[in-house]
Amino acid sequence: MQQTLDEGSFTDSATQDGPAADIVDAYPGGVDGSRSTDGSHGADGSSTDSSAEGPVLRVNRTRRGIRAKAVAPPETNLAAPELYFNRELSTLQFHIRVLEQALDPSHPLLNRLMFLLIFSSNLDEFFEIRVAGIKHRIAFQHEEADIDGRRPSQLLDEISAIVHQQVERQYQILNDVLIPELAQQGIRFLPRADWTAPQKKWIKQYFESEIKPVISPIGLDPSHPFPRLVNKSLNFIVELSGQDVFGREGGLAILPAPRSLPRLIRVPPELCQDGGDEFVFLSSIIHANADDLFPGMTIKGSYQFRLTRNADLTVDTEEVSDLASALKGELSALRYGAGVRLEVASNCPPELAEFMLNQFKLDERDLYRVDGPVNLSRMMPLIANVGRPELLYKPFIPGLAKGLRSGNESLFDLIRQGDVLLHHPFQSFAPVESLLSEAAQDPNVLAIKQTLYRTGAESPIVNALAEAARNGKEVTVVVELRARFDEAENLALASKLQEAGAIVIYGVMAYKTHAKLMHIVRRENGALRYYAHLGTGNYHSGTARLYTDYSLFTANVTLCEDVYMVFQQLTGMGKARKISTLLHAPFVLHAGLLRLIAREAKAAERGKKAHLIIKCNSLTEPELIRALYRASQAGVRCDLLIRGMCCLRPGVPGVSDNIRVRSIVGRFLEHTRVFYFHNEGKPEAWASSADFMERNMFQRVETCFPILDKKLAQRVRKDLETYLVDNSQSWDLTPDGSYVKRTPIKESAAISAQETLLYAHAAQT
Repeated sequence: MQQTLDEGSFTDSATQDGPAADIVDAYPGGVDGSRSTDGSHGADGSSTDSSAEGPVLRVNRTRRGIRAKAVAPPETNLAAPELYFNRELSTLQFHIRVLEQALDPSHPLLNRLMFLLIFSSNLDEFFEIRVAGIKHRIAFQHEEADIDGRRPSQLLDEISAIVHQQVERQYQILNDVLIPELAQQGIRFLPRADWTAPQKKWIKQYFESEIKPVISPIGLDPSHPFPRLVNKSLNFIVELSGQDVFGREGGLAILPAPRSLPRLIRVPPELCQDGGDEFVFLSSIIHANADDLFPGMTIKGSYQFRLTRNADLTVDTEEVSDLASALKGELSALRYGAGVRLEVASNCPPELAEFMLNQFKLDERDLYRVDGPVNLSRMMPLIANVGRPELLYKPFIPGLAKGLRSGNESLFDLIRQGDVLLHHPFQSFAPVESLLSEAAQDPNVLAIKQTLYRTGAESPIVNALAEAARNGKEVTVVVELRARFDEAENLALASKLQEAGAIVIYGVMAYKTHAKLMHIVRRENGALRYYAHLGTGNYHSGTARLYTDYSLFTANVTLCEDVYMVFQQLTGMGKARKISTLLHAPFVLHAGLLRLIAREAKAAERGKKAHLIIKCNSLTEPELIRALYRASQAGVRCDLLIRGMCCLRPGVPGVSDNIRVRSIVGRFLEHTRVFYFHNEGKPEAWASSADFMERNMFQRVETCFPILDKKLAQRVRKDLETYLVDNSQSWDLTPDGSYVKRTPIKESAAISAQETLLYAHAAQT
């Protein structure tokens, strides 16, 4: 573990305001032990004296000396296209940062391979959703320019150029870096040329017993048109010569690889030449034995390919009377959406590639030639199954908050004593599951309300809700069926809950329910008492070990009442109710965030210290970006921790001088949405289920909740400042749109925010 801080400051992390207090307290001075990547990225970035009262002053040199002059910020068109980055190109920049992790020696070797495979998976989704959407706009002649001035056709050309370059680089990293390094560790992928005679015999037997019975070659002729291939399936196009049993002349055939088969097959240990672990690709086995599938014919060539299709789920909310039934029909159709990308083996002849492009109605910019397997993401099981823990991140045991360590006291009693804030994965997600489990068995609990977005039908959360319903509790669950790529799983968990007797609703048709909320009603001393859980992430124990998120338990009367009101709006009908503490979309969240940013700007205009920190996954919403520009112009120090896409351009003179944008990419997926505002010395911390995106503000049900306990709010600020001093996994966004990784001046000055938080809260195994 990378740990350079004074370990004495962590003797009892539960008593600290937050980890790395000794370093982050010095942060306002801008010392973080890293190399500066751009002159505009200083600690403050402001030319004003923020401690002075009155008008903003700038020092002006003249021939007669130095004089102070009040200067109003110049009028700037904050909607000008040159002030914005394109969201799709910014998304690609994030994917490239993920790919860069494959070259980072600070990550264990198998985890570096994992990052390379995640890059493939990310690109798959990018084409299935984002590129598909751009093509749809072009097809329907929706050529209006995006906020950055680019039109869809121009954008598609730029995406193609970038992705072609990065895919070529990805396979170079795989073939020239990772595969040789894995081989040095005894993990080898055997090309056909290296198979020994015993291995060839075993592979032949494997083909005969496991592959040949389930593979279905499809000849192409007038009675056998080009088959409809499943999205992202592995296939082969085969050139044949000779005559078949019906007298048909050879031509072309398609071999769809069975999806039920693994893409990597382990060679039996006794057949491995030098010990270790040896694997062969399914594609290699099919290539080697293709002759058996076309007896009497001559194979002139066999080339793997994969088609990526449009996988964006669209349901007409005005035409659907039963969302669940409509989704079931749409899910089957998703596998056969319009083609958006064709990947082929690098040795595929141009005429065959052109033939397939025509079949799928694609053009040359949609063709990607790859030097290796076309379906790299299917290699992911290797990482967990190879049995080499020394080549993976060191395991850890998530910590427990101070009040939760005994495990004997009722969670309801603990929450009544004060709010509890958990930071996953550094702290355990188990208390969230335990609270529901306790509620399911507690005779004093009368009702439970819960939102579920990405959870899984067999999760402890769903099991506890089902148990509560069977135990006679009033259980109401808002299941968002349209959580992308989890639709089928959510249909299954909805059925499971309904069978247990829970009331299951699917939210509001026109709005995805993305809020993370739990509400429990309990009878105590003859009166009803409310408890709530609010989070920034999903109720999924698996992702809680991989994603960073906050969980808040509270019995605060006002906050719990607000959560109750949100559920009433979701499950019932009527006018919007007054909600006192929460900011919630699609009603007041957007306006509330604009107000909080403007408040900092007004403070700066009065010469007060002004500072905000925004941490979220994406920043694309134009009005929020303009609000941040205005805050920067007023002199607010704006620190933005934006993991993925960011349309805001930092470092523009007179517009965003005081804004710096960083992206943290490391072992855990940064997922927390949390916001800090200095508020003239009365700081506020907010956590949210929402990113700074249009869809979150206007097309989803979201919540943004204040951290009311001052000590917890202080801890959130310290956590944020820990991220701001990261110089090991942090990337600075520059004014030209590129990202530059921050590096420590010397190894002893290296700071990793994730490692620091892990050290502060979790136990190593």
